[in-house]
Amino acid sequence: MKKIAIFPGSFDPFTKGHHDIVLRGLSLFDELIIGIGYNVAKKTRYFEIEDMVNKIKTLYKDEPKVKVIIYNELTSSLAKKHNANFLLRGLRNTTDFEYENTISQMNRKLNPELETVFLITSPHFAAVSSTVIREVHKFGADISEYIPYEV
Repeated sequence: MKKIAIFPGSFDPFTKGHHDIVLRGLSLFDELIIGIGYNVAKKTRYFEIEDMVNKIKTLYKDEPKVKVIIYNELTSSLAKKHNANFLLRGLRNTTDFEYENTISQMNRKLNPELETVFLITSPHFAAVSSTVIREVHKFGADISEYIPYEV
């Protein structure tokens, strides 16, 4: 059976930290689906979702194991649709763990076949967060050090 994982997130924007998790996840899974979801807690996106999809697809154009999709449903339901038995998540700190652990428990309740795999963020990406990157970009500062594509 193929090991298919979904790497879900709003990816607003997709950072070098996310890229690091994808690259490391490729050694664990036969297929990795980057699922760009709509976060109900966020009213609007900073970076257009279609633009982000195109940038991520271009980044992985030579990697056949990676697919990029947009979704607007429960991640546990998305996993069932794509025959994915794994969710891939990155953890920067204990705050991330507490948040992700709660989500992981609910996903497992909704889809008992779904395992969440946590990868600890590489140390040099631990301070990189999409929220901070958006704020820095909003005020005109250079964010190229933190993202794996051109803005």
